[in-house]
Amino acid sequence: MSSLTRRSSAVSLKVWLGLALLGLTLAILPFVLGMVGQSWIRTVNFALLYVMLALGLNIVVGFAGLLDLGYIAFYAVGAYAWALLASPHFGLHLPFWVVLPIGVSLAALFGVLLGIPVLKLRGDYLAIVTLGFGEIIRIFMNNLDAPINITNGPQGINRVDTFSFGDFAFGRSQEMFGFRITGPEKYYYLLLAITLLIILICARLQNSRIGRAWEAVREDEVAAKAMGINTRNIKLLAFAMGATFGGVAGAMFASMQGFVSPESFSLTESISILCMVVLGGMGNIPGVILGAILLSVFPEFLRAIVVPLQQTVFGEVILDPEGIRMLLFGFAMVLVMIFRPAGLWPSAVRRRELSNKQGPA
Repeated sequence: MSSLTRRSSAVSLKVWLGLALLGLTLAILPFVLGMVGQSWIRTVNFALLYVMLALGLNIVVGFAGLLDLGYIAFYAVGAYAWALLASPHFGLHLPFWVVLPIGVSLAALFGVLLGIPVLKLRGDYLAIVTLGFGEIIRIFMNNLDAPINITNGPQGINRVDTFSFGDFAFGRSQEMFGFRITGPEKYYYLLLAITLLIILICARLQNSRIGRAWEAVREDEVAAKAMGINTRNIKLLAFAMGATFGGVAGAMFASMQGFVSPESFSLTESISILCMVVLGGMGNIPGVILGAILLSVFPEFLRAIVVPLQQTVFGEVILDPEGIRMLLFGFAMVLVMIFRPAGLWPSAVRRRELSNKQGPA
């Protein structure tokens, strides 16, 4: 017993050391990136937004097994709620502790409204309906400028208020403790705190009775219903919880950008977020985080090196960076689906499911 105790203590010590190192890295990351350029801090901030979105979609797709191609709609609802209530558009400049709960509640409400008509749909039919829902929200935002101008149509809403505590505004540079901290650096710590909170909530949900009910519905809805699970309520809860995280990300996006328009909430964004979940590993929180970081940061890294590399080798830009990015993105997804069908970091349950399906009958 003493040897087992010592071994477990050694493992615990390694875990704590690893967490301490990770925490230190995350704490100093914006200052290290700031030496290269503020644009990289903004890239990391957007990566954190995508982590929030991927974790929210993972509840619907990974935990409950409901294919949702219109998830970007909840992102749009949260963003426009912040933009309408905290900008000169309506002359309202409400504080964050009023705007954020309203945006999150509206996103959750829209999640329930989407879930109600699709309760009996599965597979391709569910994907088509959710895709249509996402496009309806985008088209509404694009056309609600007449006869009453609500969303300002395709021109979008600008001069959106930044996230602030009293006089402490996250969108402006400020001197603190003798150091100059920029707006992107302040937003980094805010987004990191919200992301860690969402990760904690997702982990608690996954290991709770609700999480096990979602998993039962994903595996076999008929069997879950026979076991006494209220599949209707559990599905609606999945849509509402996923939409909540999307609303939070949308509100943070609007406050950080200072501008929102329908172009930011296209179908391509929904597909990208779904690819993050699938690439990382559906149902596995660390895998989803990995997928979101890879697909949000790596394209920007390519964009930064492709043009200089071509100019150095060929003397001119031959291939458009966006084309190369999409080519590599598609090639990577094909390779993952062939060699790692469960994702780069799959959950143990997902790995067993695929191994059983691929094994002998």
